[in-house]
Amino acid sequence: MITSAYAMGGAPGGGSTGGGDWGFIITMGIIFVIFYFLLIRPQQKKQKELKAMLDNLAYGDTVMTTGGIHGKITGLADAVITLEIADKVRIKVARSAIGAVLQKSGSPSPATKP
Repeated sequence: MITSAYAMGGAPGGGSTGGGDWGFIITMGIIFVIFYFLLIRPQQKKQKELKAMLDNLAYGDTVMTTGGIHGKITGLADAVITLEIADKVRIKVARSAIGAVLQKSGSPSPATKP
C-alpha cells in the first residue's frame, strides 16, 4: 500500500517542483519584515529617546532612577550623577541608572549663577 502511494504522488520530498523554494524565501522575508516593524524598529526608537534624555540632563532636574529612587540633580559628570534625595543627603549614581526625568528645571547650572 505504501509503495503504491509513492508511485501515485511522485518522488518523496516534493522535489519535482521548484516553486516551494521561492515560497519559503518569500515567507521568511515577510516574517523578517514583520519582526522588524514590530520588534526591532520600536526598540531602536526607544534607545534613541533614552540616549537623548540622558544627554539632556541638567542641574536641578528631578529624576527617578531605574531602582525607583527619586532625587534632584546636584552634580553632573560624564558617567556619574549626584542626586540629592533628602536634605543634605546625596548619592552618586551612574548616568545610565536614570530611568526618567520627572520635572525639568528652568534654572541655569551652578557654574553660571552670580
